[in-house]
Amino acid sequence: MFRKYILPIIVFVFYRTLSWTWRVRLFEPESLKKSLENKNPVVLAHWHGDELALLSIVKRYRIATIASQSKDGELMATVLKWMGAKTSRGSSSRGSVQALKGLLRLVKDGGNCSFAVDGPKGPLHKVKPGVFELSRMIHGPIYAAGVYVDRAIYFPRSWNKTFLPKPFAKVTIVWSECLPPVTKEQDPRNPDLALELESLLHQTRQQAVNFIADNKA
Repeated sequence: MFRKYILPIIVFVFYRTLSWTWRVRLFEPESLKKSLENKNPVVLAHWHGDELALLSIVKRYRIATIASQSKDGELMATVLKWMGAKTSRGSSSRGSVQALKGLLRLVKDGGNCSFAVDGPKGPLHKVKPGVFELSRMIHGPIYAAGVYVDRAIYFPRSWNKTFLPKPFAKVTIVWSECLPPVTKEQDPRNPDLALELESLLHQTRQQAVNFIADNKA
């Protein structure tokens, strides 16, 4: 009862109230703005650990993603729904095919895929083939997110080194120029694709770091 009905309300109200205090700056290439305007599907790639900062902007990007079938996944799915995202339930171990089919339906209905590319269990900051397989399925370009905040609570014991921006934090999110959709002729497991996306993710994060460093009050 508490976990299913009350805890999601507590988490949502806490997060929504906290995120309203953040000063969020978004840097988007024109191609991404145009895709959002025309409702052309894209894949939004990010590292594990950046989710709590990115959650504040899910409504703008019409996020569609997969949430696990665990109790934690149920909590996250509920909060994501209230934030304006859509979820398909499943994981790499349970219901993966059904979850993917559900995700593709959400994309067809106008959603954009959000993808933690170094998942589901790491290693951290190493891109896995799943993001390229998804790009090929929806014929969607891939945009890489760089996230940095000037003050945050860090959770070092979590495997993904997640963090939560503190009240009134400056949150900078930089999106890369796109990688073109992966074609049928390309192998999603090609390590060159992974290295290219890893490079973009590191570059955009450094751009976010530089922006905050150059604009300290």
